[in-house]
Amino acid sequence: MKTRAAASQRAATGTGRHGWRVWAAVAAGGLAGTELRYGLGVLFPEQFGTVPWTTLGINVAGSFVLGMLTTIWIARPQTAFWLRAGIGPGLLGSFTTFSALVAAVDQLARGGLHTVWLAYLALSVLLGLGAAAAGWKAGKAIAGNGGHP
Repeated sequence: MKTRAAASQRAATGTGRHGWRVWAAVAAGGLAGTELRYGLGVLFPEQFGTVPWTTLGINVAGSFVLGMLTTIWIARPQTAFWLRAGIGPGLLGSFTTFSALVAAVDQLARGGLHTVWLAYLALSVLLGLGAAAAGWKAGKAIAGNGGHP
């Protein structure tokens, strides 16, 4: 049993024989998430000094998907760790970023929208948490067993 636990730990931390898969999946997912975010920014450009709705939409959508997938993965732990790492921290981590939210709030403040930036920040946090909760409920429904293994 101790050998199996050690192997699981090595796989989880990326130090085992297959650790390269985890690192490669996170890198590939990160590239894909960044490109997806960039593409949406091109399709729906944000202007300096206006409310950055695209950033809000991206972060809320990503929160929903991550909440859903995390719940499914809890119910189905046999999902390969490298795949979870590639989609979670890789793709969704680069698609939804706290730095984009901070930059958006900074642009609102610099654009003279001092009364708007705080509302935008609060809206982002509340919608992000709400989307994650909705994703959790959707994940439970998809997993079909209440979200538990």
